[in-house]
Amino acid sequence: MKPCAVFLLFLLFPILATSQVDPLYAQYLNNPFLINPAYAGMNKYLNVMAGFRKQWAGFDGSPSTLSLTGHTSLADNKMGLGLIISQDKIGENKNTLVQAAYAYKINLDQSTVLSFGLQAGMMNYRSDNSELNPYDPTDPLFSGVQNTTKPTFGAGVLVKGDKYFIGLAVPRLLKATTDFEETSGTGEVDLYTQHFYGFASYLFMISERLRFKPGVLVRAVAGSPLSADINAQVNIEDRYAVGLFTRNFNTYGLLAQLKFSQYRFGYTFELPTNKSVGTNFTTHDLTLGINLGLFRFHDTLELSDY
Repeated sequence: MKPCAVFLLFLLFPILATSQVDPLYAQYLNNPFLINPAYAGMNKYLNVMAGFRKQWAGFDGSPSTLSLTGHTSLADNKMGLGLIISQDKIGENKNTLVQAAYAYKINLDQSTVLSFGLQAGMMNYRSDNSELNPYDPTDPLFSGVQNTTKPTFGAGVLVKGDKYFIGLAVPRLLKATTDFEETSGTGEVDLYTQHFYGFASYLFMISERLRFKPGVLVRAVAGSPLSADINAQVNIEDRYAVGLFTRNFNTYGLLAQLKFSQYRFGYTFELPTNKSVGTNFTTHDLTLGINLGLFRFHDTLELSDY
């Protein structure tokens, strides 16, 4: 790894040494299941989505995230079942997550659904210091491989109507710690601290072909400032969507989504300001999804902006 990347890691060291943070997702608008297990099976079909996010593209050792999710409705759309596989990498640190999710839904009326979700699985934390290029290669802090696997458990709740969506979630409730004394002499470290998410959006019907959907995502974690994403997008004929968003007014981005038949493609471009660590580097977020009908109660033609 180049010295500039090592310098970035030292800038982030107070965060990384305290605990690992959740990867940032700009595509939660198209795939809320990434942050809330209550979304499992919310739409009446099998939904499979793959995503790739490259933060600060062109910067050696910058964060990158791979994700694969799948979820489907069951029991006449009264329940949902899903799976999340993701890998988040920054510098020499790599976190691999596998979680299964279950959701139970209650119809409050003909157009409003209340859903409760739970998810559980395992997270592998791996740090390979041989990928670094430190000034002193004999420094024990930069030697060896730290590798440990911890259980994870999360929960969420959401209310969805024809024109609105409100959700609260803690994707990983368990705080993870480990002791790397034998391998690097660093002793006990916190691997993960709980993240709390709140998401809300509303759909304005401008015409039969045109819709406007603003939304906000709030993320809270101990030891860090409150983070808020504010976004707005226009949907045309339920096939094309374009929009803008900002994260804490430090980063700005362009959202785009295309639907054709049962397929969905999404792209987000993020441009930081001089208030961001990655001032001179852009971020790209890509998703590709497919909707399939497996059961008689599935409806892949259902029009839904959520």
